[in-house]
Amino acid sequence: MEYTKDLHEVTENVHAYLQPDGSWGRSNAGLIRGTDSALLVDTLFDAPLTRQLLATMSPLTAQTPIEVAVNTHGDGDHWFGNYELPAGVDIIAAENAAAEMRHLTPQALAALAEAELEQPMRDYLHRAFGSFAFAESGARLPGQTFTGRLELTVGGTVVELIEVGPAHTAGDVLVHVPSARTVFTGDILFIGSTPLIWAGPVDNWIAACDTILGLGAEHIIPGHGPATDADGVRAVRRYLEYVRDQARQRFDAGLDVPAAAADIELGEFAGWLQPERLVANVHRLYREFDPELPEANKVELLGLMAQFHARHG
Repeated sequence: MEYTKDLHEVTENVHAYLQPDGSWGRSNAGLIRGTDSALLVDTLFDAPLTRQLLATMSPLTAQTPIEVAVNTHGDGDHWFGNYELPAGVDIIAAENAAAEMRHLTPQALAALAEAELEQPMRDYLHRAFGSFAFAESGARLPGQTFTGRLELTVGGTVVELIEVGPAHTAGDVLVHVPSARTVFTGDILFIGSTPLIWAGPVDNWIAACDTILGLGAEHIIPGHGPATDADGVRAVRRYLEYVRDQARQRFDAGLDVPAAAADIELGEFAGWLQPERLVANVHRLYREFDPELPEANKVELLGLMAQFHARHG
């Protein structure tokens, strides 16, 4: 599948909407069609992007209108566009994802982006989020939540929702279409960009990769980056295992988080976008190793990444 910003046919009734280059906020979405209705996998980071997404899908949704949308997790680039969906569309997410959504709305992110912040945080947030129109987006939360597994039938097409979080976030969900041998993974998979452990534990995320592999899907659509296959899943799994093991060595040696992250050689993963996410991942791993260490929220983790990027590029 070509990696261009467009709606790409995966199978006759499954399409993936891809957004290069997969960096901050450039997330993917999907459309699963049945005989008379459709399911949307994720909306996008702001209102203009989501309007463009819906307009691009409109030749297909004119015949099979969107009946339900699934948000794969609580990061804004996968749900802030909910506000642009028709009023009758049901929105579903994991219970833990919906809880996260209540705390980081488009308005909260817009306020953060406009706040008087010190360097290097100000420049980092501008580079990551400055092109998005958060002020134009409203907060529309899912009306239905679930835990574990949920099976839907959309126009005769069976869709399986499989909760695999907490991992990347508190409530990550895979969207599996068995008849099409397709799975939309949300941010359990970053292809070509560095995974980010907002929540953990990392072993849950590794297990989520194994769950994807166990589905035997031929078509794997990540939350960010180009469509992939089992090799792409294994690469993400290797990154998580490698960073876990490298962080453990430095934790045992007494290095603090910034020093540990600076000391880790990324090797095969060095070419992935946003390598500075390593420092946030090390922080989360240190808390797994010692739960008595201070917690950090997402804004504080962004601050760590901004400082790391400023020092190490």
